[in-house]
Amino acid sequence: MSLSRRQFGKAALTSAALATTGLVGLPRAAWAANTAYVFTYFTESPNQTGADYGLHLAVSRDGLNWTPLNQNNPVVTPTAGQQGLRDPQIFRKLDGTFVVIATDLKGLNFGTTSQYLHVWDSVNLTDFTGYRRLRMHTTSGHTWAPTVFRDTSRGQYGIVYSFNTGGRDILAVNYTSDFQSVGAQQTFFSPSFNVLDGDIVVDGNTTYLYYKNLNDGNLYGARSATGQPNSFTTYTGGIRMGNAIEAPLLQKTNEGGWRLWGDSFSPVNNDYYLWSSGNIGASAWTAVNQRDYTPPLNAKHGSIAGITDAEYNAMVARWGLPNWVRLKSYNFPDYFVRHANRIGRIDPYPFDPYREQLWRMVPGLADANAVSFESVSLPGNYLRHNNYAIRLDPSDGSSTFRADATFYRVAGLADGGWSSFRSYNFPTYHLRHQGYVLRIDPISSSSSATDRQDATFRVTS
Repeated sequence: MSLSRRQFGKAALTSAALATTGLVGLPRAAWAANTAYVFTYFTESPNQTGADYGLHLAVSRDGLNWTPLNQNNPVVTPTAGQQGLRDPQIFRKLDGTFVVIATDLKGLNFGTTSQYLHVWDSVNLTDFTGYRRLRMHTTSGHTWAPTVFRDTSRGQYGIVYSFNTGGRDILAVNYTSDFQSVGAQQTFFSPSFNVLDGDIVVDGNTTYLYYKNLNDGNLYGARSATGQPNSFTTYTGGIRMGNAIEAPLLQKTNEGGWRLWGDSFSPVNNDYYLWSSGNIGASAWTAVNQRDYTPPLNAKHGSIAGITDAEYNAMVARWGLPNWVRLKSYNFPDYFVRHANRIGRIDPYPFDPYREQLWRMVPGLADANAVSFESVSLPGNYLRHNNYAIRLDPSDGSSTFRADATFYRVAGLADGGWSSFRSYNFPTYHLRHQGYVLRIDPISSSSSATDRQDATFRVTS
């Protein structure tokens, strides 16, 4: 199944531009320059211990590395229909407020269909009101992965979604002025092959539609000069990373560049891959190193929107930042530090039990100026070295344990923007992975590049 999503990073507009677009008189938040981003999503993990089909939020300053809010718990959950959502799409309307729409589906039962989409309104993403469901059609076809765009020629919003008719998968559209009612369903994009997961961004006079081709499993981009149904022409070659991919997510950055996210086909694979481009119309997408981005924990099939600094701060104040961290490997950027059978190690994300990668980075047990790592899943247990190997053990209160479990956080030995962790009682030794297992070894700035990379981590959430 699929993704929905989005996008907008609006630059501040001149008075003339505001008059042209009809934004005169709007609240400042509706057109102030965006400086940050919000990510909406639901969650799944390999054996579904992390599955939650409510609306989740994460924020980011750079649009690459994301911080879940509300402890990665949902901020709202559907109470009608199947009482769960997938593919939440966030969209900023012309009045500066937001609408969130999502697939009416809970869990992995894709054989169950719904004629409806979940809908909420929000002024600044600190509250979600007006919950309702919109009926998009009267058939037995599914209504998946909604995406929204503004059709200025109609003066309406288009809601595009994956629909099945006559055994074919197409993209359908309904138009609306208020997200309270919709017009009749129309065919929006129906090429000679089956398609899924449309995502749309309007940039200047061009409307871009990215989708999944179900015949070859790749993502493609199409465009139209009018944005009208059945007017799109595919202009890119197939795009893919990993074994399988779906749910293209177009993101126009606040600086004017472009990113294209792709979701893995199932929760047992890496959740997201990323490409970047300076010109969406040139069909020149460059894969981004996984070292440079970190999606929200267990996030699936989401959407991205630009937000202002005031909106970012209001969301953080309302929902709160995580009280845990994760440690991402520098040279294996899809691997995270975890404990497994009380052994400290790194493993490829995602994995279950997913909570084994969550740590409370607390003041050092032997020196409050340092740090210690307490397990979230086993409170009172800490990472410590024992005969140079890293274990997860319960604190016995001894001075030896406190010293073994204490590390000084220093600039990353392979990258000063990351972190390394120097042992408290073996001050020339650093935490590192070797053969995917954690230990401490004597490592310095003059050590080999491999040793320095093994000892470098990103503290993230």
